[in-house]
Amino acid sequence: MFSINGKLVVKNGTEQVTDKFKKREFVIADEGSQYPQEIIFQLTQDRVDLLDPYNEGDMLKVNFNIRGRRWQNPKTGETRFFNSLDAWRLEKAETEKIGSDLPPLPQSEPANLDDGTDDLPF
Repeated sequence: MFSINGKLVVKNGTEQVTDKFKKREFVIADEGSQYPQEIIFQLTQDRVDLLDPYNEGDMLKVNFNIRGRRWQNPKTGETRFFNSLDAWRLEKAETEKIGSDLPPLPQSEPANLDDGTDDLPF
């Protein structure tokens, strides 16, 4: 299980892929990291409605799983791999808490280099 906080920047509608499968994609802007990213997630099946109460610009916490799959091109035989980020819970995020749920860096105090002695010869 993974989670990330960010701003909802794209909210797509539900796509009926097959008779038995539907999905909905959305994009979260992770503005709290050194290099801001826009990350696409998907909701599938009975979870597509989880996005309904939220609007673009809302701060969200997204809980998700990483999924991977192999695909072989039937014409060329080439094998490719695909990843998806499957969201399973969405909730309003605190506005000051943006980015991945990483622990804060420890704060260190500056070194005190003045010990009262001056050993310079001039």
